[in-house]
Parts: sequence; structure tokens; C-alpha cells
Amino acid sequence: MRIRHHLTESLRCIRFSLKPSRFQDLCKSAGLRQCFEHLLRDRSGVGAVEFALIVPVLLLLYLGAFEVTMGLSTASRVTSSAGAIADIVARQDNSFSKSFLATMPDVAAAIFAPKATTGSTMKITGLQVDSNLKATVVWSWAQDGSRPYGVGTAMTLPSGMAVAKTAFVRVEFSIPYQIITYFPGMKGSSVNTINIRRDYYFRQRTTSTVTCTDC
Repeated sequence: MRIRHHLTESLRCIRFSLKPSRFQDLCKSAGLRQCFEHLLRDRSGVGAVEFALIVPVLLLLYLGAFEVTMGLSTASRVTSSAGAIADIVARQDNSFSKSFLATMPDVAAAIFAPKATTGSTMKITGLQVDSNLKATVVWSWAQDGSRPYGVGTAMTLPSGMAVAKTAFVRVEFSIPYQIITYFPGMKGSSVNTINIRRDYYFRQRTTSTVTCTDC
């Protein structure tokens, strides 16, 4: 029993980072209150405690900065893709077909390279502005080959962009972005993918109308 008692006391001393003999002598010569007061004054192990408190905060800041940087990079590529595609379509003369529009996802893939554009969606719409500055859909095309908007559907252009009797090309491009620092199964982390979307408008460059023959 005495050996067991000494082992228990030694383990307890190690836990509080005190020498066993010092802790035993202190508790034998003083009461419980004095023991706790001594432990409160003791500063051994403060560096380890500070390290344990600061490291998680630093890790969160580092991972957060990394995640924001990657997200902004993806958002920048989405904007560049939408703008480049709208510019290309707006430069076309007279008319074009679905087969031409079907090559536009390749433009986005080239901008995103070496990253993949898996899961991306794209809509390209031709708009006509009348003398009352009201924009309506002339044609529309989606990446899956469907027609997302009916002919004659009213559209709202950004403030100050509408010009009477002109045509515009609108490109809607979105791509899913997977959060890299997402931890599956972690309590409270239910969102691991967000959609980054950009809309881009370009005025028709060479003609006053936009025509897609089979959209």
C-alpha cells in the first residue's frame, strides 16, 4: 500500500510539473490551501500552454488565407471566361449557329487550364434593345443544348448600359468550387462546395442585330 501511495503521489507531481520531493514536502508541511496557492504561483509550463493556445489560431488564419486566395483565383478565371466568350460572340458578323456556340466551353477550358471545368454551366443570350431602351431576348443557348429563355422575354441590362436600337450578348458562366480545407464529418461543416457565377454583357461589335440561325 505504501508503494502504491508513493506512485500515486509521483504521478500527481508530474502532472503539475513539480518535483515529487518538493510537492510532497510542501503538502506534508502545509495545508491543502497552501498547496493550491503554490500551484497558482508556479509558472513552469507557461510556454507550452501559450503554444497550445496560439497554434490553433495561427493554423486557422493560415488555412483561411489559403482558402480565400484559391477562391479568388477561381472567381477571377470565371470572370475572364465569361468576358472572353461574350467578346468572341459579339465580334461575329451577321449570323452563326449552335455549332459555333458549342465551341465556347473550350474557351473556358483553355482559361482554366490546367484546372478542369467539370460541372460548369454556360448560357449565352442575344438581346435586342428597342427605342424605349427595353431589352428582350432574340435567341438563347445553354451548354446542354436547350433554350434557357424564350424569344421576347424581357431582360434588364446593367444601369447605364442600354443604348437604343442596339444588340447585346449576355454570357452566364458558373462553376462549382470545392472548399479545399473542408473536413468531412466535422461537426458544423455542412457546406463543402459553392457555385461561383459571373454574368457578362458585350455590345454587338459589327452589326446592330444578333442572329443565331438554329437557337
